[in-house]
Amino acid sequence: MSSVIFPFTAIVGQDRMRRALILNAIYPQIGGVLIRGERGTAKSTAARALADLLPEIEVVEDCRFNCDPKQPETWCDECRERSKSGDPMPIVRRRIRFVDLPVSATEDRVVGTLDIEKAIQQGKRHFDAGVLAAANRGILYVDEVNLLDDHVVDLLLDSAAMGINVVEREGISFSHPARFILIGTMNPEEGDLRPQLLDRFALCVDVQGIHEASARIAILERHIEFESNPVAFRENRFDDEQQLSEVIEQARGAVSQIAYSRRDLATIANLTASMHVDGHRADLVILKAARAHAALEGRGAITDRDILLAAELALPHRLKRGPLEDSPVGMHEMQEKLEQAQAEAMTADVDEQSLDEYPDVKKKISP
Repeated sequence: MSSVIFPFTAIVGQDRMRRALILNAIYPQIGGVLIRGERGTAKSTAARALADLLPEIEVVEDCRFNCDPKQPETWCDECRERSKSGDPMPIVRRRIRFVDLPVSATEDRVVGTLDIEKAIQQGKRHFDAGVLAAANRGILYVDEVNLLDDHVVDLLLDSAAMGINVVEREGISFSHPARFILIGTMNPEEGDLRPQLLDRFALCVDVQGIHEASARIAILERHIEFESNPVAFRENRFDDEQQLSEVIEQARGAVSQIAYSRRDLATIANLTASMHVDGHRADLVILKAARAHAALEGRGAITDRDILLAAELALPHRLKRGPLEDSPVGMHEMQEKLEQAQAEAMTADVDEQSLDEYPDVKKKISP
């Protein structure tokens, strides 16, 4: 089997899936994406292609956790010890890692283990790194995530949210950064995730096979061409891949500066409230994804379109449905809800100074 990865830009259709992956690549703090769909819908292909597409990162040389040299506050315990000498930390550039978590993974395999025997006999703290260490600042891919032990899924989601992995045993502890893009894929026919776990995936995309004949022909042609000569196929896509990689890198640098107003927050809050979404996680996810989308398109502030596209990815899997309501929320319905939310925000006349007159909105959007 060829080791050449099918190019991300050669994937036909599946716009929502590609958008969700790119937004997470720009702003990993969004919190990952769950891709649900039948077999043969490019789920794993897209995840691997994204890793191959992303630009290189700067890391502390010889650090097994890929620590970011520009963010010492996030360093692992080993890098903190090294830095005490006062010598500058050497820097190298690396491709990001794509870590594939097997369904049979145990807790120790995921978080790593402390060697208590060595600590007692030699007085040294030794940490055997797990999957979270390998995935730091990279992509952690979990195929058939619905078949993974619920406790392990909890660990992954906790680490993705906190950005750090702390292992403690017998009074000894070790910590390292665990910031990664979490991508889970699953076939709903094989069972679903518990609602509590489903809600904790920031974005969710339901993918289906493409029915349009011309698109199916394009898929056939591209896969035949790729299988015939994968190297040449990638070379033909090099410019497209490079361009998208550069756009993502630029957006990563700009996303923290993307502006938003309190009226934008009120629109998001009214939208989630009107759709009876529990909790506040969805509100935060929509804001983060909207900022990432604005950065992707090179704008300095979010727009209603950014909010709508973010909501399309953040809300459907969080909505309460009756037993006869299995179909996903459509873009048209989401647009209507957004317009209603905008009207409510306008009626409330939310400004930059105060939300005291609108306690429901204030409660919804306050940290």
